[in-house]
Amino acid sequence: MPRLTLKYHPLLVYAALEAGIAGCALVVHVLLPFLNQVYFAGAEHGLAGMLSRGLLAAICMLPATILMGASLPAIVRWIEATPVGVAWWGFLYGGNTLGAVLGCLLAGFYLLRVYDMAITTYAAVAINLVVAAISFVLSKVTPPVSGNTAVEEPVAEAPHAAHWPVYLTIALSGATALGAEVVWTRLLGMLLLATVYVFSIILAVFLAGLAIGTAAGSALLKKIRPQSALGWCQILIAIGMAWTAYSIVHTLPFWTDDVLLTQDPWHMYRLDLKRCIYAILPATLFWGASFPFACAAVARPGQDSGRTAGGIYAANTLGAIFGALLVSLWMIPAIGSQATERVLLVVALLSGFVAIVPVMRRSFGAIAGLTACLALGALLTWDIDPIPGELIAYGRRMAANSGQSTILYTKEGRNSSVAISQWSNGSIYVNVNGHVEATTEIYDMKLQRMVGHLPALLHPNPKSVLGIGFGAGVSAGTFTRYPGIQKITVCEIEPVIPPASTKYFGDQDYRVALNPKTHIVFDDARHYLMTTNEKFDIIASDPLDVFVKGTAALYSREYFESVKRHLNPGGMFSLYVPLYETDEATIRSELKTFFDAFPYGSVWANLRDGEGYDMVFMGQLGPLRIDLDTVQRRYDLPEHEPVRQSLRDIGVDNLYDLFSAYTGSASDLAPYVKGAADNTDGDLKLSYLAGWGINSNLEDYLYRQMLKYRTMPTQVFSGSPEKLAPLMTSFAAH
Repeated sequence: MPRLTLKYHPLLVYAALEAGIAGCALVVHVLLPFLNQVYFAGAEHGLAGMLSRGLLAAICMLPATILMGASLPAIVRWIEATPVGVAWWGFLYGGNTLGAVLGCLLAGFYLLRVYDMAITTYAAVAINLVVAAISFVLSKVTPPVSGNTAVEEPVAEAPHAAHWPVYLTIALSGATALGAEVVWTRLLGMLLLATVYVFSIILAVFLAGLAIGTAAGSALLKKIRPQSALGWCQILIAIGMAWTAYSIVHTLPFWTDDVLLTQDPWHMYRLDLKRCIYAILPATLFWGASFPFACAAVARPGQDSGRTAGGIYAANTLGAIFGALLVSLWMIPAIGSQATERVLLVVALLSGFVAIVPVMRRSFGAIAGLTACLALGALLTWDIDPIPGELIAYGRRMAANSGQSTILYTKEGRNSSVAISQWSNGSIYVNVNGHVEATTEIYDMKLQRMVGHLPALLHPNPKSVLGIGFGAGVSAGTFTRYPGIQKITVCEIEPVIPPASTKYFGDQDYRVALNPKTHIVFDDARHYLMTTNEKFDIIASDPLDVFVKGTAALYSREYFESVKRHLNPGGMFSLYVPLYETDEATIRSELKTFFDAFPYGSVWANLRDGEGYDMVFMGQLGPLRIDLDTVQRRYDLPEHEPVRQSLRDIGVDNLYDLFSAYTGSASDLAPYVKGAADNTDGDLKLSYLAGWGINSNLEDYLYRQMLKYRTMPTQVFSGSPEKLAPLMTSFAAH
């Protein structure tokens, strides 16, 4: 880029880069569906699949991000490498980062929530083109170098050997910044619930801190020695990291406000924003200030501004990439968040020493100061506490549930953190990323087994099953009760979950993970389903709650269509759907998207104390026909005694108890879902709907709303009068 800007006006080059970014965005938006098809046609599982996904991501993202990376070196070449000029480099970098904050919040809270991915893309493209146009016009009316009419050729020098401490320090600063962001995003996602809005807030606060810090650092350049200031920034970063670690564990979980009670999502997310600012802003200010300090430490008058700023920018970015990958792929699953935070804090301290020692005055005061910093760093490192099991288990409800249960087990995996807890009534809970996913409470056990028993009883002769998500293993374990089922494939993204559930839920899930019929695939369930050629008689899906970022992909129209393609003739699909922590817009979207793919689908309710709580959606390729006498004969077979016992254990003593859960069909609920939002891969609207309604307490209301539309299911149920009459009477009474 410096060579190119030697020939052309820097603002003209910048205009071309912005236009190129806009073009890349449009091309990716148009071609991504086709790239997906090409990928899924030849995708594999395991390491090969991960590498191919990385290649696809690189094809989509690298062209635009390369242009983004080139934009700063291009535009700073318009400004000379003088002390005042370097300050303006920092202001430009800070302004760019501030724009990223606004874009993050605008897209996350408005464009993607109200509109869709296409509109958001077009809005971003429009902004890029406006910036390109402004830069183009300015390039025609301004000199190639700001403040000069006579332009001298800048000296394009390689980085001076004496500057290696600066480049190493800024690279390590990038590594600690992105490494810490990975850890904090994971922990705050547990504490605040991992919705798309929370991720937007965390990213926005992080970027805002960088922008403010960069601006402040730039303003201070005339008053400080830049390399020394760069080093001291790293030491202050270490203190800030210790502050964040303490805040997440000891302060934020116990804040007293109405974040759990408010029905206003704007108010709820403002409270989350307040928490994020309190916890993570301090350290980010000093990461931001590090950039102008590093630039000033290596810049000399007459040098090529673009090469100088670009070298610092590249070192910082490469360090950031290394830190993010190392922390997310290895450090957290291998040594845990506590040890990872300790390592990052030590690296920050050492990077500070790398910058300070070469330029420090060899005086007693300076040596004593560094020694004191080393001692303080050791104390702060040792003082970082482990992540409480109750935070992993209960997240935002940690304070409310504190002391009411015993944490039996915790484990941090590559994708999720898991905690097993036992309550005073003896119930065992499996908790993932700060939210309860399954329990041995009778109402939860009933739902988990309904996901398995409904399709297994209604299918005339199931042989093969695919389970989406292991969880406690209860849904998958239900299929071990059917002797005719020969193969149970379970797809689970987090390897630490099956062993933990087997140890603590073994009696409830029939130790399905150890069953010779069971094959566990550790892969993203959607990826597995999209890439396997195998078909199944039953697909039973028990994913994370839909408000969790990314889970909406397991509720999309395209995903449901893929499920249909992987069902054998006569195959059945069951899907767990919660009514709690759900608003009406969310459930209507879930229903509409499901029924669009399964026009003969039906919904079955699981009640808690006689009130609506959660549901099972059932889908199949043709009309649902249930001959009660035929199912009864199958149910009464001697070899199905384990099936009957499994149902009795959840309070279902006969088929009447099970089938009375029928709540309606696609045709019944068509008026209710009319006009609801479709959840497609192109926008994953459910992520934004569900995250907007997580404080709702409408579970029974939503159930009663659906019941209003239920008609007598005479086309669904048939059989002898003595079987049919009690069931129809029950439907008529409710």
